[in-house]
Amino acid sequence: MEFGAVTVGEAAGAVLAHSVALPGGKLKKGTVLNTDHVAALGAAGIARVTVARMGPGDLGEDEAAMTLAHALVDGGEGLRLSKPFTGRVNIHATKIGLAHLDADRLHAVNAVDDMVTLATVPNWRRMGEGGMVATVKVIAYGAARASVDKAAALGRGAVRLAPVVTPDATLIVTTHDAGSGEETGKGFKAIEGRLTSLGMTLADTVQVPHDAQAVADAIRGAKTAMILVLTASATSDPADVGPDALRQVGGQVTRFGMPVDPGNLLFYGALGDGRPVIGLPGCARSPAMNGADWVLERLAAGHPPTSAEIGAMGVGGLLKEIPTRKQPRGG
Repeated sequence: MEFGAVTVGEAAGAVLAHSVALPGGKLKKGTVLNTDHVAALGAAGIARVTVARMGPGDLGEDEAAMTLAHALVDGGEGLRLSKPFTGRVNIHATKIGLAHLDADRLHAVNAVDDMVTLATVPNWRRMGEGGMVATVKVIAYGAARASVDKAAALGRGAVRLAPVVTPDATLIVTTHDAGSGEETGKGFKAIEGRLTSLGMTLADTVQVPHDAQAVADAIRGAKTAMILVLTASATSDPADVGPDALRQVGGQVTRFGMPVDPGNLLFYGALGDGRPVIGLPGCARSPAMNGADWVLERLAAGHPPTSAEIGAMGVGGLLKEIPTRKQPRGG
C-alpha cells in the first residue's frame, strides 16, 4: 500500500486519508475518490490531498478485518460478526457463555503485522447475549494480503464461546440455628442471582445442621447437575464440615482454598458420577464478584478448572473489597 500526498488529478481510485471541508459538505476520510470527488476538490481550489492506494497484494481495511474475523470464529457456535466499518469487525456472543480463547495463538496473530490487531476480553470471561468477545481492527486503510492470510491461519478457530451446559443446582445451607431464615435471606438471593445470570435454575434449597453427616446426607439426596454448599461457619481446613461431607459420600476434593480475595475459603470437587460440588466462601452471600464466581462459571460451562489453574488465578485475583464482610482486608 502506498500512502502520501498526491495531486488531485492523481487521486481518483485512491482512499482519502484525511477529511476535507468542501463548500457542499465534508468529504470524509476513508472515501474512495471518484471523478466527481476529484472535480469537487479541484473546484474548491485544493491542489493536493493525502491518500492511500492499494497495491495488487493488498486488501482494503474492511475486507482485511472481515477475513481475519471469519477465521477466528471458524467452526464455532454462539458468536456473530458485526458488519465491517472503518477497518473494524466486532465479535459478539449470541447467548450466555464463557469466552474460550486460545491465548498463545491469539498472541501469534497480533505478532504478524502491527497494522492488523485483535483485542479480546480475558479468557473465561462470562458473556451475556450480545456481549462483545473481541474486536478486529486494521489500523491502516489496508493491509498486505500475505499478512492477513498468515494471521488468519494462525488464529483460525481460536475464539470460541463455551456455552453453559449445567441446567440446575441444589444449595445446601448449614446453620447453628434452625430458624435462621438463611435459605430465604439476602445471601440466598445473591446465590440465586448468580445462577440466573448463567441461565441456570436453583432447583432446591436444603437447610441442615452444621454437621458433616447431615451435609453428606443432603449431598447424597441432591438430584441436580451441580451442588453448592454454604456453611454457617467459615470452612477453614480441608477436614472441616464441608470437605469432610463430600468425602463421606465418595466424592473427591479437587481444591481447598484459592488465591483470590474475596473468595479464599472455597473448596470444590466432584461426586463419583462427575457432578461438581462447590463449597462457597462466606462472601458468596454478597452479589459482589468473588473467587467463587470464576470457579462456578467454569463448572457451569463444563470446563472444570484444575488445581493448578486455580492457583494461577492469584495474579489478577485481588478483587474489589466487599464492605459487608465480617473480616475485611483492612489496612
